[in-house]
Order: sequence, then structure tokens, then C-alpha cells
Amino acid sequence: MSLVRNVGTIGGLTAISRVFGFIRDMLLARVLGAGLAADAFQLAFTLPNTFRRLFAEGAFSVAFVPLYSRALHGAGGQPGSEEAAERFADDVLSVFIWVLTAFSALAMLAMPGIVWILASEFQSVPGKFELAVTLSRVTFPYLGLISLVAMLSGLLNARARFGPGAVAPVLLNLALISSLGAGWYLREQGGTDTTVATALAVGVSVAGLLQLIYLSWETRRAGVRLKVTFPKITPEVKRLGALILPATFGAGIYQISQFVDTFFATSLEQGSLTLLKLADRLNQMPLGIVGIALGTAILPMLSRHIHEDNPREAQRLQANAFEMGTLLTLPAAAALAVCAPAFVTAFFVGGKFTQADGATMAHIVMALVAGLPAYVVVKILNPGFFAREDTRTPVLSALVSLIFNIAVNLYVVQRFGIVGLAAATAASATLNCAILYTILHRRGWFHFTRKLALQIGRQIVATAAMATALYNVMPLMMARYSGNFIERTWSLVVLVGLGLGVFFTVAYAVGALDKDLLRQLRRRRPNESALDTD
Repeated sequence: MSLVRNVGTIGGLTAISRVFGFIRDMLLARVLGAGLAADAFQLAFTLPNTFRRLFAEGAFSVAFVPLYSRALHGAGGQPGSEEAAERFADDVLSVFIWVLTAFSALAMLAMPGIVWILASEFQSVPGKFELAVTLSRVTFPYLGLISLVAMLSGLLNARARFGPGAVAPVLLNLALISSLGAGWYLREQGGTDTTVATALAVGVSVAGLLQLIYLSWETRRAGVRLKVTFPKITPEVKRLGALILPATFGAGIYQISQFVDTFFATSLEQGSLTLLKLADRLNQMPLGIVGIALGTAILPMLSRHIHEDNPREAQRLQANAFEMGTLLTLPAAAALAVCAPAFVTAFFVGGKFTQADGATMAHIVMALVAGLPAYVVVKILNPGFFAREDTRTPVLSALVSLIFNIAVNLYVVQRFGIVGLAAATAASATLNCAILYTILHRRGWFHFTRKLALQIGRQIVATAAMATALYNVMPLMMARYSGNFIERTWSLVVLVGLGLGVFFTVAYAVGALDKDLLRQLRRRRPNESALDTD
């Protein structure tokens, strides 16, 4: 199956999840606003979600997928087999379950200390710290459940079945939307904002269970029958552990930077953490659809080319991914930066979410999306190391970026508040991207070709034309973005339609739309040669 088809499958299904996630956060903003209960829930949701990204979807996935793929398909002249892959997966699962259970139990016992480290300022508001601890304990089982989901998703990805892993997050968002509705109803019957936040926390853990049930069913449909046996530390499991450890530090450094951002956000005025998380939802829309899709799709394919000692195909694969990533994220970043006031006002302002909250959130969005292209490109560059079982280099790059992020935060947060924090995050992501590319280039693993550089230059021209048009048109309809549903809808349709029309018209005129990529998008049959565009 081609890169474009894989990315289209993952990106399309992820887009559905992101839409539901966007609806979830839009409703959450209107129901809870940016107050005590909202901040407590955001912290409680951040904890298992961050550990999930750190370990389950970060270190574990990037280490597990290449090893499982090698056991299944073979490498270095050694044949693979279903039996070897199944045996490896069974051994990993049998150890993995006990590690997750022990870690989750210890974290729940230590939750008051964890919350104090991240949000000691919550103690200055009566009841806020205690609520955050309670909600965090309720949500934390999600980590163990979703970690098993990540393993099953990686197993299916190695078999070129990308759909189930991309569909699973939809269940999370549906569960949270349902929980939000239940919490709102209970509040109307005499409850409080705490009732809504508690319902949401319960919904998080229920969602993890639903996702695990779904992925287990999909795994069985794929013909894989996993068994939990007595845990054994086999040579293959040891190899996985040896790869996971540095990858955990690498992903951990990035996630520590997220905890650093959370720490600084909770030290600012009440509601800052909620506003940061809601702003990141807009930033995560293109990042999740494009960046995660590309990173997920190229890792098993890149691993296969490297195991087959085919550096030419590996270079082409990453170059294609790079071009696709910038084609989609450069205009997305520019549009979000220019139109942030319109989007935030139209989607979020209302109910308990005030105009003042919206104005602050719009500025946070503008700062965050400055790093959007870098966030996506990092997802494309990291597999260049992971596929070669080099998890050490991304650790060092992420460490430098983390130190830079902390240093900048210490300077800007007290001067520019939550907006300065968002800008520091974008700057550190850009630095990480630059370091990773430089190392790949020096090692001869990936380099910019003349064609790739010209294509990105053309994309920038089209993006600049689109941004100019949006900048001039957006203020003309500012009053409509806060009007009734019909006014908000048609004004945003006009804005989005204008942006898309200008970008693709100019992109076509200057040649930013690669004809080979467009032909791939129109293909219906799986075809490995689709990787071979120069």
C-alpha cells in the first residue's frame, strides 16, 4: 500500500476523531468555562494522556513496531513468520500487563504528591487541589487501558492495517461528549461544576475500556490470537526493553516539557491551564491529522526499506512525507494564526466562556501555531532514527530543546503570561526539528533535494497569498463571528472557502501541487511503486 493511501486512511479517520474532539472541547468550554472545575479536570486528563504519549504511543510503539515487523516479515536475509511474530507479541503482552498494573497502582497512591509538583498553586484556591487529586485518580486507569490499545494498534500497523488504531480515539471523544451531557443534566438537577468534572473523569476511564474492547476485536479479525502467559524475559523482550529505555527518555523529555508548560500555566491566573489546552485543540487538528498520520504510516514502511538495505527508497519515502507534510501544514498554520480571533469567537465563546477568555485564547493559538510545521516535521524525521533502532539521538535532541524551553519560559512567562509560554513551546519545537534534520543530513540518512526545496518554496508563495487575502477579509465580518448560529456558520464558510480557493489556485499556478502526488491520491489500487515519486 502506498504512503499516500496509508496517510489518507490514517489522516481521514483521525480527522473524524479530531472533529469529535473539537466538538467535545467546544461543549466543554461552554458548559464549564475556564474556572476551578475546568482547570482541575484538564490537569486530571493531562496526567494519563501525557504518560500515554510518553510510553504507550511514544517509546513503546517506536520500539515495538520495527521488532514485530522484523519478526513478521524477516530482515537481513532471515525469513519472518506468523509464529515468530505471535510468540514475540505474546511474550511482550505478558510482561507489559504487569508493568502497567504496578505503575498505575503506584501513581494513584502517589497522586497527591504528583499533583502538588505540577500544580502546587492550586492549593491557594479552596477545594481546587483536592478536586484535582480526586479526578486524577479517577482518570488514571485510562493509562493502562490505552497502553494495551497502543500495543494492539502497533501490531496492526505492522500488518498495514492502519484503520482500527485511527478509529479508536473516536470512542474516547464520543464517551467524553456523552459524559459531558450527563454531567450537564445532573448539574441542572441541583449539581455543581464539580459534578460535570467528575462525570468527565469517569468518562475517560470508560473510554479506555471501550477502546481496548474494540482493538481486541479488530486484532482477532486480523487473525491474531494473543495469549497472556507467565511473564518471561526472552532475548527479544530484552531487546525491546533496551530500545524502550532510551526512547522513553527521548519521548520523556518532550513530555517533561509538556509538564513544564502545565506547571507554568497553573502558576498563572485561574483558567490559564484550560485556555492553553483548548487553544492546543485548534493546533492539534492539523497536527493530529497530518503529523501523526505521516509518522505512523512511514515507520513500518521505512523499517522495511532499511532492513532490506535500500537507502534510495528510504530517502524517497521521507522526502515524499516531508513534501506532503509541509503542503498541508504551512497553509494550516498561516490560516490559524490569521483567523484565530474568528475561529475562537465562533466556536468557543458562549455560555460560561466569555469574550475575554476568547481574546486570550486567540493570542495563545497564534503563538502555538508558529511551531505547527515543526511539530509535524519532527513526526516525519524521528522515524528516520527509530527505523534504524537509534533511539539515543532523538533523546539528545529533545534534551537540548527541553533546556531551551525551560530557559525561555523562565524569562517570558512572568513578562508575557500564558501567551509567552505558548511561544516558547513553538520555538523549542522548531529547534528540535532543526537539530534532527542536521543530524540526519550529516549521517547521509536524509537530505533536501533540489526538487523538495523548490516545492516548499512554491508552497510558501501560495501560503503567503492565502494569508494576505484572509488578513484583509477577516475583519470585515468580525461582528458575524459572535452572532447567531446561521451568521457564525456562513461567515466561517466564506472565510474557509476563500482561504482554500486562494491557496489552491496560487499553488496550482506556481506548481506547488506535485502532479505525481495528485496521481497517487487518485489511485484506487494498492501499489508499492507509489512511493517512487522524485
